[in-house]
Amino acid sequence: MRRVLAEEAEAVGALADKMDESFEQALDMMEKCQGRVITCGLGKSGHIARKTSATLASTGTPSLFLHAAEASHGDLGMVTDRDVVLGYSYSGETPDLVSLFPSFHTIGAKTILMTGRPESSGGREADLVLNVAVDKEACPNNLAPTTSTTVMLALSDALAVAVMERRGFGSEDFAKYHPAGALGRRLTLRVRAVMRSGDDLPVAAADEPLMDILQTITRTGAGGACIVDENCALLGFVSDGDVRRHLLESANPLETPGGDLMGTNPLTIQPDLLAVDALEAFQMHAKKIGEMPVVEDGKLVGLLVLKDLLRTGIV
Repeated sequence: MRRVLAEEAEAVGALADKMDESFEQALDMMEKCQGRVITCGLGKSGHIARKTSATLASTGTPSLFLHAAEASHGDLGMVTDRDVVLGYSYSGETPDLVSLFPSFHTIGAKTILMTGRPESSGGREADLVLNVAVDKEACPNNLAPTTSTTVMLALSDALAVAVMERRGFGSEDFAKYHPAGALGRRLTLRVRAVMRSGDDLPVAAADEPLMDILQTITRTGAGGACIVDENCALLGFVSDGDVRRHLLESANPLETPGGDLMGTNPLTIQPDLLAVDALEAFQMHAKKIGEMPVVEDGKLVGLLVLKDLLRTGIV
């Protein structure tokens, strides 16, 4: 296992050292492409091509995968004269792929071939060749595509990331194409979508007795209540801890108004803050709080509860 990892890492490093102007030309073609970058291959190379298409699409370069064996049976209709075709064949002699180049040229698409043999039939047909030759495969018989496919994959990632950087594709753009899953939620989910509001918001006036406040907290299932004035401006927050301490210290605790119990300087948060940033605020607070009032334009609009935030799956 160590031998295979070392050999494949060495091959990737060697490829980085021998990059030439063909890499720059490939970047130019992909960046200026007015259509899609269509990846095409068969077998192990086809798997690399399919993965590359997914990487390109998710990083701002429209892309699709064309199966080399299916292309000549009608799927060539996917290709237009605005596209760039990025083909994969280490030998450069894969019949199903090589036979497609005349059709690509007839359609008017630009072609790039990633191969270990630039002088091959496919290499001569392509507009541009990216040489990914390796000294040997990690397979002990020097047969199974191992090192060669690793190098193809690494170069494909390098192309995708370089084009992404040229296009100035940032985290906000990334979020558009990853709305689902933990990654999408970290990039898009905001406090407003998670906070409790309306009937689920535990809110009370400063003169309400503790008994009423406890009923509000119990009804909403929160860990405290927000104390507001008649204009819904936040005055303070009564936490479970405040209640427990008061019950232990007071002779007639349930009649005490909330204004006498509340903390007057609670940590608050804005509704349009990213939920992941709100989670960091919870984690950094010295007292390890479980709730934060949400304030907008000086008024209370919600309550962010840590357990609700964790349920969103952003971590």
